[in-house]
Amino acid sequence: MVAVEQYSLLVIDDDEQTRVSIVNYLNEQGYKIYQSSDTDRGLALYYQYHPDLILCDLNLPHAGGGTLLDQLGDLVERLPIIVISDTGDMNDVVAALRFGASDYIIKPLVDMDVLGHAVIRSLEVGQLRYENSTYRKQLEAANFELKNNLALLKQDQKAGRRVQFKMLPNTPQQFSDYQFSQRIFPSLYLSGDFIDYFTVGGDHAVFFIADVSGHGASSAFVTVLLKNLFARKRSDFSHKGDESILSPIAMLELANTEILDTEVEKHLTMCIGVLHLPTGELRYSNAGHLPQPILEIKGESQFLQGSGMPVGLFENAEFNEEVVLLPKNFVLTLFSDGILEILPKDGLQAQEAFLLTKLQGAQLSVEALAESLEIQHITEFPDDIAVLLISRTSV
Repeated sequence: MVAVEQYSLLVIDDDEQTRVSIVNYLNEQGYKIYQSSDTDRGLALYYQYHPDLILCDLNLPHAGGGTLLDQLGDLVERLPIIVISDTGDMNDVVAALRFGASDYIIKPLVDMDVLGHAVIRSLEVGQLRYENSTYRKQLEAANFELKNNLALLKQDQKAGRRVQFKMLPNTPQQFSDYQFSQRIFPSLYLSGDFIDYFTVGGDHAVFFIADVSGHGASSAFVTVLLKNLFARKRSDFSHKGDESILSPIAMLELANTEILDTEVEKHLTMCIGVLHLPTGELRYSNAGHLPQPILEIKGESQFLQGSGMPVGLFENAEFNEEVVLLPKNFVLTLFSDGILEILPKDGLQAQEAFLLTKLQGAQLSVEALAESLEIQHITEFPDDIAVLLISRTSV
């Protein structure tokens, strides 16, 4: 039930007897009433006081031509209008309803309570219209703001992506007889996968591939942390004689401590390798990373063995180190686990067997490898895919 004292009504009717009866009744009900016997005065009252409801004669003529309803046509969506007519002709009823009238009352008004109920119903309809209109405007404003925020977010993500990709090492790069190349295929603007490789001193090349849990900005932040950590320890080797950078286990322990200390609630899998360039000795540690590195020699491919806990989950995580002597000619390929999700096989064993088959022949570039696995033809990746390729084809 509406609180009538909150509402003002405008009655426009040239039938004085009817108008006076309506005004008196509605005054008794507690409404604020404005009244007019002609259209010009009635419209002037509307624009002056903006009543909540209009009661008007169906065919009240307008000095400018047409009827009063014609002049109220642009208002019907904003406020309820009750049409009063001295005829019960069905065509008039249909015309009033098509116009958008909230109710239709026939003169003479024998039972004024019928009018009272019509006014209450119409005011309730008007209130609902107002609330819906307000909600729609708020929703449109929220959608507009959301679109603007999404556009800004996309700009930020694009900028972050450019920064992140600039942190990646140049590809390809030649270290002594060894060629290093990389490529990251992100599922979003910002990737949780990362790759780096660089020389330490004159005899070693250090590399790693990392796959941070999740996606987006928080995962990308961890890749920045890793880049910074390895850069610091490389500098410590040159300026302080700290050889942590040449120990895969030591670097995993440092990374584990730093990620836990930052409380970013992220963990990652990681494979770190230290290659002694003069001899081809490779020392590496695998921290829960899948698939295992794939070593191709003379057309035969195999997974390198190694296991360890993920980084950033446990304070006392344990890591293991493996050693392998690389031959004169080989290709070593490392993927992030996003590669498994695009392979046409189900189950880890079938996926790994498929990868070995695809890598039987030496793929000497990331581009050739991507083409062989049809990565280049995928438009949307279910997960980030990182590829690191290390090779030596002649000495």
